[in-house]
Amino acid sequence: MNQPTRHWEWQYLDLMRRIWEHGDERVDRTGVGTRSLFGETIRFDLAHGAMPLLTTKRVYWKTASRELLWFLTGETNIRPLCAQGVEIWTDWPLDRYRRETGDEIDCAAFSRRIVEDEAFAARWGDLGPVYGKQWVDWPTYQAEGDGLFRRGPGINQVAQVVDSLTRNPGSRRHIIEGWNVAELDAMALPPCHKTYQFHVANGRLSGMLFQRSCDLGLGFAFNMWSLALLTRMLAQQCNLEPGEVVWTGADVHLYLNHAPLVEQQLARTPEGSATLRFTRRPASMFDYRIEDLEVRGYAPQAHIAAPVAV
Repeated sequence: MNQPTRHWEWQYLDLMRRIWEHGDERVDRTGVGTRSLFGETIRFDLAHGAMPLLTTKRVYWKTASRELLWFLTGETNIRPLCAQGVEIWTDWPLDRYRRETGDEIDCAAFSRRIVEDEAFAARWGDLGPVYGKQWVDWPTYQAEGDGLFRRGPGINQVAQVVDSLTRNPGSRRHIIEGWNVAELDAMALPPCHKTYQFHVANGRLSGMLFQRSCDLGLGFAFNMWSLALLTRMLAQQCNLEPGEVVWTGADVHLYLNHAPLVEQQLARTPEGSATLRFTRRPASMFDYRIEDLEVRGYAPQAHIAAPVAV
């Protein structure tokens, strides 16, 4: 008699429990403090349209999708996100604005001004050369002679991966890298989900993410969704079937002020599943819109709020 398949989300809940009960406790960059484990992996099969949405709390997948689509534009200013009501990157420029001006403006007013005032957005809304810039416009430099260099054409890593998956699917170099050492200091936050690699076997495309640092309570749900969505988009563009996604975290942690989140989530049992259907096939990786994504069957338990450590 076949044993029932264990819900994929138990991987996540088991990891959460191990971190909370056995993780190394330390003071972190934010000053809040964390408990962490090093080197953890979670896998998910994308067959039959399945997508890794947590069911033990609501995940705002449209927000995560808008962020991914924003990355693919190469944009580094939060203005387009704020215009869509996406505030997941607003805390960093808001924190800088408050420090440098002494103005204790609230988040809603800051975001509204970012949207309404182009000059204000240019001054205060830019995050530096974060993910999207590295993904689609990695900087190059060309020698001019006499020790001088000029800016060369940017490298679109995403377009290169589409090309390599199409022309040479057996390659071991289908990689998108965000960790540009020369530009880390100019970024509001150095890349956490830093390296993506893709693999083709038997006509199925699998994606793997190496994440140097993961806030398991808040960030993971978005990271796992984005990994799966990016893999699904690449598969559609390259005429491949979706395979598996593999998430690997180096420093995987829970913030000490997330105790209510941890206790509530660990008391819940995962159930149900979600699927994703594309409503069309866009012309390229860079032409997807939020309207192209149709999620079915997602019936999560209640949202659990928790503070973001900046």
